[in-house]
Amino acid sequence: MSEGAQVSWPTEIVLSQKGLLLTIRFESGESLEISTELLRVESPSAEVKGHGPGQETLQWGKRDVTITRIEPVGNYAVRLHFSDGHNTGIYTWTYLSTLGREADKRLAAYLEKLKAAGLRR
Repeated sequence: MSEGAQVSWPTEIVLSQKGLLLTIRFESGESLEISTELLRVESPSAEVKGHGPGQETLQWGKRDVTITRIEPVGNYAVRLHFSDGHNTGIYTWTYLSTLGREADKRLAAYLEKLKAAGLRR
């Protein structure tokens, strides 16, 4: 799903496993679980994604990072506050939906990048 695609509205956002797992339920009935580690390393912030293609910064050492606060941003997104101090990413409903649907694939790709760089989770 592209960032401009239509997405249903979330009806519930639940943080569990001591801040390590975010579950989002949508009006469509879809329920997605996303690990905090994936949310942190895939933050849509400029700090992580850069300001254009090829400017991404590989995040590492985020396995035990937790979400400490969820802050609404208008009616289209949330800002997640992480235990490592990161809080600049704005996660739209569409982006969260995409992350949830692609979680396994994105986590596998992230782990490969870490391995290639000789870094640890």
